[in-house]
Amino acid sequence: MIDTFDINAAGFDGPVIVTGAGGCIGSWVLKILLAHRIPVTALDLKKDVRRPKLLMSEDQVESIPWIEGDISVPDTILNAVESSRATAIIHLAALQVPFCKNDPILGAQVNVVGTVNVFEAARKFGIKRLCYASSIAAHGVFDENTVPTLYGAYKFCNEETAKVYARDWGVASTGMRPGVVYGVGRDQGMTSKTTIAILAAALREKYTIPFRGDVSWLHAGEVASAFIRSVSAPRSEAKVFDINGSTLSVEDSISIIKKISGHEGISPSGTPLPFPMALSDTPLIDYLGSYGSVEIEKGIKHTYDSFLSLIGTGQLDASSLG
Repeated sequence: MIDTFDINAAGFDGPVIVTGAGGCIGSWVLKILLAHRIPVTALDLKKDVRRPKLLMSEDQVESIPWIEGDISVPDTILNAVESSRATAIIHLAALQVPFCKNDPILGAQVNVVGTVNVFEAARKFGIKRLCYASSIAAHGVFDENTVPTLYGAYKFCNEETAKVYARDWGVASTGMRPGVVYGVGRDQGMTSKTTIAILAAALREKYTIPFRGDVSWLHAGEVASAFIRSVSAPRSEAKVFDINGSTLSVEDSISIIKKISGHEGISPSGTPLPFPMALSDTPLIDYLGSYGSVEIEKGIKHTYDSFLSLIGTGQLDASSLG
């Protein structure tokens, strides 16, 4: 699978720092950077390596410098960039939809103030290689067919912040709005349930995906590769793109899981997710070039096979279903 994501290490002029490195996409970013021998420093609130260890050996994980700190505190990212001598920032740290709803103030501090702190660090150190994660939830601000959420409002605010930093201070950036991300390490948030269904099939457990209808299938390695490619060259303006992967109904997705696993215990329920699920990746590909795409059945099989292996080594069990 790693061969799908071809990164030109020669395009980098120094280390990369990854915020939210312990999350699903962050773990895949670490894995791909390490595989291409690109220096990387991980930054997160705590050194939580549970997800990275699902993708890499313990020695590989321990070889990555790790900085603990709260992204909502300005000195956290400033000191991290200075100490790591990073020339590129991949900003993924955020609280997801349910956590923003449960604690709106904390959500704004992490998702909005934390992102402003990242842009300030890029401004101070003259970094021209900066990307950040927005979300399809941002469509809720300007698309009447998408249900608004605090999480989406915070993400849209970050997109507007990026435009101002580019205009007023020349801080270039690339923002991406991932669709429904799946793959090893995806275990949190309302859109993680398709991945959990694959894990349930590997465990031979019954599981109900709590939504129906069309859903995007965006492999975590695919979106991680896009983030890496976006900082593989200096940029000169603020751009924002959707990144969707492929689209398939939940019902047809379950059929693929059944075909691969032979397990019949997965079912759908509820209503469709309140987000757009058929957005085009073409503008992003035109901007970045190919970052590697993962066909749905191949991605589900890779995820399923990986889960079987991790179950066999005791790293995952039924408690992982939540």
